[in-house]
Amino acid sequence: MRVRRLGGLVLALAVAAAGAVGLLLVLAPRDRPPVANQGGPGQAYADLGARHLRPGERRAVAFNSDPPTSGPHLPLPIRRDAQPISDDQLLQALERGDVVIFYPTTHVPAPLRSIQRGISGRTSSALAAAGQSVILAPRRGLHGIVAVAWRHLLRTGNANDPRLRGFAEFWLGRGHH
Repeated sequence: MRVRRLGGLVLALAVAAAGAVGLLLVLAPRDRPPVANQGGPGQAYADLGARHLRPGERRAVAFNSDPPTSGPHLPLPIRRDAQPISDDQLLQALERGDVVIFYPTTHVPAPLRSIQRGISGRTSSALAAAGQSVILAPRRGLHGIVAVAWRHLLRTGNANDPRLRGFAEFWLGRGHH
């Protein structure tokens, strides 16, 4: 009789343990922090995905940064730099692995051009499509310089900030994977 009780107790404990493990497996994926440890320079943002929209399709999600660092977008390429780019073009470039550095003036600041040439060379459509370009682009309404990579952003007061080069070197080629 004692063996049956012991066997029943062991069985009950095994079922309870299996249930607890199953519950943990179901709930654990939902218990992620909104921003994972970034492991690199700049401020990290939650990943809003990289879904490609169809022409005319509306974006169903609001961006969590300005400029955006991830999110649904039309897959529009960047053909050359030193030109204004849309949020769709920005997100397509970031998804591929490019780094975009925005500046508030009409002309590219010389220190930014130096960073670009030292890391990736001048932007071409092929280099940008491969996710291997540091793209320079003017953006209205900025106060300072803003470097953007997939899910990461760095704001700085001037184009000579050494953090810009480190940001671009670290994040280049690390798009949405």
